[in-house]
Amino acid sequence: MTTKETAIHTIEELPEDATWDDVQERINFVVGVRKGFRELDEGKGIPHDRVREEFAQWLTD
Repeated sequence: MTTKETAIHTIEELPEDATWDDVQERINFVVGVRKGFRELDEGKGIPHDRVREEFAQWLTD
């Protein structure tokens, strides 16, 4: 699916009374998710164990 097709599909899934802010928020969310998947595909992800360690540190500080 192209970027344009994804954007159209994303907007079509919103309720009829969606505001411009709703559209922008949903598009930004989809962009962030797609960026995250791309980074994971490129090996830029953070290992699960490291995330658990960092959360543990944040919660005890």
